[in-house]
Amino acid sequence: MSRLSRVELRERNRARVLAAAGDEFAERGFRDAKVDGIAERAGLTRGAVYSNFPGKRALYFEVLADLAEHAPEPPAPDGGAGAVQGTGPSPTAREALGAFARAWLTRLPLADTDEEHGPARLGMDVLPEVLAEEWIRRPFAQLMKLDAILLGLALERLGPPGAPPGSRVRVAEAVLTALHGASQLAAAAPGFIEPFNVVSACEQLAGLELGGWWPPSHVLTPALPADRPWAPPGGLDAVRRAPARLAGDGVLAILGLHRLEAVEEAVRAAPAGAEVTAVLVTGDPDELAPLARLAVADLCGPLRHAFPPSAWPRLQVVVDTSGAVAAAAGISVVSDGTEAAVRVESSRIVARAEGRGACHAIASAGVAPIP
Repeated sequence: MSRLSRVELRERNRARVLAAAGDEFAERGFRDAKVDGIAERAGLTRGAVYSNFPGKRALYFEVLADLAEHAPEPPAPDGGAGAVQGTGPSPTAREALGAFARAWLTRLPLADTDEEHGPARLGMDVLPEVLAEEWIRRPFAQLMKLDAILLGLALERLGPPGAPPGSRVRVAEAVLTALHGASQLAAAAPGFIEPFNVVSACEQLAGLELGGWWPPSHVLTPALPADRPWAPPGGLDAVRRAPARLAGDGVLAILGLHRLEAVEEAVRAAPAGAEVTAVLVTGDPDELAPLARLAVADLCGPLRHAFPPSAWPRLQVVVDTSGAVAAAAGISVVSDGTEAAVRVESSRIVARAEGRGACHAIASAGVAPIP
């Protein structure tokens, strides 16, 4: 038998640590889980665990992100399989929000008879960990903004024919507030949540008017002409859980985790039918990149279940953990404050902008030809 290469050995050990950590967290809960216990379960040393992950929280976020990204797709809603799969009439926004809420709630420990720890309770310590650290709260707030944008864009695509255009992001924020509140109460007060009432409340929110406007950027960074080959690496579109379409024409918004809400400027300003991709980057890929993957996957699993593909957001989301996509776009140094955008045409970057307002500038402004 041939010996494993160093890369193969590292990947095998990483997989063993993740599997062991999942068992440790499910059995003991995040607070009581021990790195030494994870190492023992994996048959590795404590040093081997730390060589793959900088700490217990980073490992916890990675376990949850991996589970969310590989969770089986839930079955289509009763009576709505044709609509969800695109073979029947599209659901109304109310129906889609009801299906979305039901899919969300099926992941929660809703009964006081559920075991104290276990798969259903595995993610209950995410919010306490976010609250414990200021430097995690700000990215988490922006990830919630991104989730609301994704859900709001899907709701807009289910609007009745002839309805005036308007943002449904504020409605999506209200829905996610209700569902995240239900998630926390399911952990803090087992048996308190009545799932039917939560679903009904989310359905009622579909008709709520919270303002159909969106705030455009007040700072417009100029879109500058460019001429650079575009040869992107591969990436996963977290919205569709499929390979991202990065090679074609479109707008790429490269955003640090403090600037995610700026992607709405690119979506609103881009011409109809234009491909828009949010490339998420961070200065702390060990802890914050898994948190970003988790937040998007947790939202998009129920979204894919409840909304037909024709209503999925006109937006790709790629978590660029290594910074390789950003580097291909000419952004070699990234941080959580990064905001940059490029326009791709015929396998070349033809325009670029960096700084606040970059997404709006690239998506909306004409670009002068390169001298």
